[in-house]
Amino acid sequence: MQTSPAGRVLVLTAVAVLLPFAACSGNGGGTTAKESTRNFAAQQLNWEKCPPPSPAAGGGSAPAPLPGGTEWQCATMEVPRDYAKPNGETIELALIRAPARDQSRRIGSLLFNFGGPGGSGTSTLPAAVKDYESLRSRYDLVSFDPRGVGDSDDVQCESNKQLDAYYAQNAIPDTPREEKTYTDNLKDYAAACKKNSDGLLPYVGTANAARDMDLMRQVLGDAKLHYFGISYGTELGGVYAHLFPDKVGRAVLDGAVDPTEDAEQSALGQTRGFQLAMDNFAQDCVNRGDLCLLRGSTRQEVEAGIAALLKKLDRKPVPGIGDRQLTATQAINGIAQALYSKEFWPLLEQGIDEAEGGNGALLLALSDALNGRSENGMYNNLQAANAAINCVDSKQRYSLQQTKAALPRFREASPIFGDYLGWALMTCTHWPVPGQWTTPDVSAPGAPPIVVVGTTGDPATPYGGALKLAEELGKGVGRVVTYEGEGHAAYNSGNKCVKTAVDAYLLNGKVPAEGTTCK
Repeated sequence: MQTSPAGRVLVLTAVAVLLPFAACSGNGGGTTAKESTRNFAAQQLNWEKCPPPSPAAGGGSAPAPLPGGTEWQCATMEVPRDYAKPNGETIELALIRAPARDQSRRIGSLLFNFGGPGGSGTSTLPAAVKDYESLRSRYDLVSFDPRGVGDSDDVQCESNKQLDAYYAQNAIPDTPREEKTYTDNLKDYAAACKKNSDGLLPYVGTANAARDMDLMRQVLGDAKLHYFGISYGTELGGVYAHLFPDKVGRAVLDGAVDPTEDAEQSALGQTRGFQLAMDNFAQDCVNRGDLCLLRGSTRQEVEAGIAALLKKLDRKPVPGIGDRQLTATQAINGIAQALYSKEFWPLLEQGIDEAEGGNGALLLALSDALNGRSENGMYNNLQAANAAINCVDSKQRYSLQQTKAALPRFREASPIFGDYLGWALMTCTHWPVPGQWTTPDVSAPGAPPIVVVGTTGDPATPYGGALKLAEELGKGVGRVVTYEGEGHAAYNSGNKCVKTAVDAYLLNGKVPAEGTTCK
């Protein structure tokens, strides 16, 4: 999906983010694509056995072999740092590939972006590949760490110790002193990103990432770009289609970001989306009666209990993991993380119940997952890249006064998430480089049909975004598939109808019928 404030992001098999999870990026360009890439398209990739991911990409072990014993392949690709100066400095992008099983019927490469922005494709694709194994019958499955992310030349901000304090801070200030501390922390974080990112910040936007994908298409040997974008990856795919409509192959955009909303509108939409997911979670609890661990005989009573817990944590955190405590900010992060998938609802219920009893370990673990913290205390660079990409994309810079004036609208949208996401409007206020656009242009006249998948209960990218994205792509281009279900993105939800429709399109070119709806 999209992004989060000052670094709050959500990660599932697809990376997601709260907005002010929002945004897109793109800069660097006055030259044409042909001029920009003239020295790069002929490069030969050196595919080798994949090493373990770096800490910035999430750490851990090298990816295990694919079903049948095939090894994953990794390579790096060189791109211009600034497409307006193609003979200047360069950036190295990390790529990963799972070769197609049936090489005799191979269509080409299918490029994945799992969202964020800021998610590492080289780490996420191996973790999620079982969900896409049917597509590997005729495609090389390929993903990458976009510029600024993971094992590519990456954005870095604060140290692990500093980030522990940063993510535990009071991000819902309610006194002048707390407001000053919060804004000072945002200012310090932005300054650290500038200091530690080696001049990269102006160049990590979405438009540049789209240009990188077209160069990738050429280097991979594909006449057209076949693409699967999830969450924020739908925005990246839409920007690509706008810049290179004649190079679009078969493209699926799942968990669609609304390209017509500015930063505040997007944040409000996300606030409503998470509140809807909370409503559905609370109603499920009520429907299960005594089997639910949470107090309350109505949805409203369950949610009032959760809101009361957050207020209690704001006054006094509870023990979490090791010497770290669970603060109200981390509890909200953990709750949001769990609402990304209905499969996580039992963990959310358990975590809230345990926090009520004074044990914040489970909600803190969920918050750590959202913030990219491993069990050994090291952070990947998901949140840093998320802020960098969003802030170089979005022009909006909200003052303290503008933010406080917007808070009533956010509180009306959600009593649980409103203040948190409202204050997050200030994420880019002190960012050291300007943003490019108010909203991205995704119009793609002349492009072939692009399948846009929307989920009616999606908390992070509300369903209306799919309709708007399809409309903005243009008449005859955007084709909507509706999934009447819960969770963020639909293809990996387990719904057979969605999977069948998407597979028929990607593998056989069968465009879903208008009005296709899956339940």
